[in-house]
Amino acid sequence: MTLSDIAAATERALPEMTEDLRTLVELETPSDDKHLLNAGLAAIHSWLVARLGEPEETERQDCGPHGDVLAVTYRGTAPGTALLLCHYDTVWPAGTLAEWPFEVTDGKASGPGVFDMKTGLVQAVWALRLLRELKLPHPTVRLLLNGDEEIGSPASRPHIERLSEGVLATLVFEAAQNGALKTSRKGVGLFDVTAHGVESHAGLDPLAGASAIHALAEVIPYLTALGAPERGTTVNVGLISGGTGRNVVAAQARCGIDIRITEPAEMARIDAAFDALAPSDPRVRLAVSGEWNRPPMVPNEPSRQLFKQAHAIAAELGWQLEETAVGGASDGNFVSALGRPVLDGLGALGSGAHARHEHTLLDAVPARTALAVGLLSALASGPS
Repeated sequence: MTLSDIAAATERALPEMTEDLRTLVELETPSDDKHLLNAGLAAIHSWLVARLGEPEETERQDCGPHGDVLAVTYRGTAPGTALLLCHYDTVWPAGTLAEWPFEVTDGKASGPGVFDMKTGLVQAVWALRLLRELKLPHPTVRLLLNGDEEIGSPASRPHIERLSEGVLATLVFEAAQNGALKTSRKGVGLFDVTAHGVESHAGLDPLAGASAIHALAEVIPYLTALGAPERGTTVNVGLISGGTGRNVVAAQARCGIDIRITEPAEMARIDAAFDALAPSDPRVRLAVSGEWNRPPMVPNEPSRQLFKQAHAIAAELGWQLEETAVGGASDGNFVSALGRPVLDGLGALGSGAHARHEHTLLDAVPARTALAVGLLSALASGPS
């Protein structure tokens, strides 16, 4: 069995894969709707069984208000285990499908969540299906689906870290970046700074008050100055609110901050800066809340070797595979931070994540799936 045979098999499967994609996109699974997430995961589980048969192991973790984690394991023909990491939640609210249905036009599939990341989920399942149909050697495959990735994976993170321990590789089926695999991602910190001041009448007794808004206005330039583009660190104050009226000295104000970092050491520097926050008016109290949502994905040696394998397989399939660094984060960040081998961006080609022009290029689906098939089969021989 050659890689060209694998490529031909994935081409033949494209019509069925496209219909599977329609099925998944027509399952609305917004991150904030537990009812729809439960219904969507139940339907996805049934689809998995229809495509792959009953798994040897099934594990479902109740994630409270967030989408549950489902992990299914299919035994391989070679030692070791590979983890395929996908999420089934989307950023699109309930009802979006009614005004923006799944549609295929000029080779582009569009619809809510089609690019981020339901195409990747279809590719992951079909990669395993084709491995088995073609009787290719492969390690045991564990497919993990989580329903809270779009809100930072607060409930699924410990399960991702646990189930990625000791595996040959974690393959993340997030969308590609112009065809390139994502071997570096920024870490993300999400913080709020709240100023608690003293309320008073702005005309009758202005000096009796201590404005939370004025204090926050002092702090924001200090926060944005923490950005260090030369180190890959950016600070964005994206939300601000406060006060009750223009003639009231504000008792409270808040700003929401998004911080992206490339270097892990930047977390300590930013944390120290938050600890040092002090308004000029001692009557105002500042409170910092939030956390580092994801550590940065910094290429480790196991991941570099894994990319080399993928690069060689793509070359045999007749195309040049590139790698890239991106500012967005994914569940792959968690795995990478633990020093484990991970490749991200094995999913769709297209564009428009989180936007109304979100779409997948269907012509690219077979080649991306063939890459995953070839890589999983190569792992049957162990790490390169």
